[in-house]
Amino acid sequence: MPNLIKHYKKVLLLALPLALSACDDDDTREVIVEVEVPAPEPTPVDVSYEVTVVNLTNGQPVSPPAIVLHTDGNLWAVGQVPSVELERIAEEGSSESFLTLGLASAGGDGPITPGDQQTISVTIEDITDAKLTIAAMLGNTNDAFTGINAWDLSQLAVGDSWTTTRPAYDAGTEKNTESAATVPGPAASGEGFNPTRDDSGFISMHPGVVSSDDGLSTSALTVEHKFDNPVIRIQITRTE
Repeated sequence: MPNLIKHYKKVLLLALPLALSACDDDDTREVIVEVEVPAPEPTPVDVSYEVTVVNLTNGQPVSPPAIVLHTDGNLWAVGQVPSVELERIAEEGSSESFLTLGLASAGGDGPITPGDQQTISVTIEDITDAKLTIAAMLGNTNDAFTGINAWDLSQLAVGDSWTTTRPAYDAGTEKNTESAATVPGPAASGEGFNPTRDDSGFISMHPGVVSSDDGLSTSALTVEHKFDNPVIRIQITRTE
């Protein structure tokens, strides 16, 4: 029945000018029906960046950098309690869970040895004002990490680059014992992530490595593993 009614209305509409014409040859009218045509959906635009991380230390491998693009808040900051996702990076260099915290992310291919560098590409769709956060562990430490927090990418047009150097931070989740049992890097091959927190509990600037050479008898580290700030250099380039 609904189809018949619809058909009937259509026929009546078409017949209307004829009926009017039959009544009065001089009184012909046209019926104009306006139909709204939806605007085409805009094609999504990819916004891409290349991030190059250079290891500036003498004896600290930098874990594969975790790069996250997000729009709100901080994924870490000095003075804050670190998330478990950041703790996993700072204590064992594991970034899988940290990379899930944003709208887009990318991880490094492997550790960056002293003096080497690595370039990582990351793409986000239709967002030019995203924030960039990076985190990576200094492997021959208990819970030292480095990176950048919530840097505003809206400053970069296509082809623009920005370079910065970054210091080492202490996650505050594990005491800096430097022992063979607790340092996961190649200098000791000790334990990685441990959910028990026994240090300050908040992120701070890292005080540095003491080492056995400078009097910490229980340290598995040597003067070779000491570092000065900055520990990495970061270059960010918008490519698309």
